[in-house]
Order: sequence, then structure tokens, then C-alpha cells
Amino acid sequence: MSERQRKTFSAAFKAKVGLEAVRGMKTTNEIAQDHGVHPVQVGQWKKAIIEDASRLFEGRRGRKKAGGHGDEERLYSEIGRLKMELDWLKKKSGVSL
Repeated sequence: MSERQRKTFSAAFKAKVGLEAVRGMKTTNEIAQDHGVHPVQVGQWKKAIIEDASRLFEGRRGRKKAGGHGDEERLYSEIGRLKMELDWLKKKSGVSL
């Protein structure tokens, strides 16, 4: 028996098929047949588009910060500093947590 490989679809293809389903000009079965996918898959892509559509409008307006990675770096260094302080306090107090 030969192993059958799964088909992989690009994000652009999924968006195209999902938007076609959202528009409702054709039935799910017609869209699936036109694009060579299963109707259930078309329904899942449609559902994903509808659920994630609100995220398009969530961000604040204006310029984005250029140094987004600086916050992450600062937080990791603070975690390290706090861990060292905790270890020092454990050593000095003689209590092990």
C-alpha cells in the first residue's frame, strides 16, 4: 500500500476560499467542488475567518514602537535579578523553600 500524503494549502488559498464562503454567493458544496477541497474544510476556514475578523481592528492607532524586543529583554533581566535576590535571602536566612 502506498502512503497518501496530505494536501497542504497556503494561507492565501485558505483566505480566498474562506472569503468566498463568507460572501455566500455559492453553497459550501459548490465552493468545495470548484477548489477541490472537502466541504467540511471550507466550513472550518469560513468559521476561522469570521472568528478572527475582530482582531483586524483591535490594535491602537498611531505608530508602533520600534523597540518591541527591549521590553522582553528587560523583563528577563529583572527575573534573573529577582531570582538572585531570592537565592541570597534563602542563604542568609537558613530557610529552604
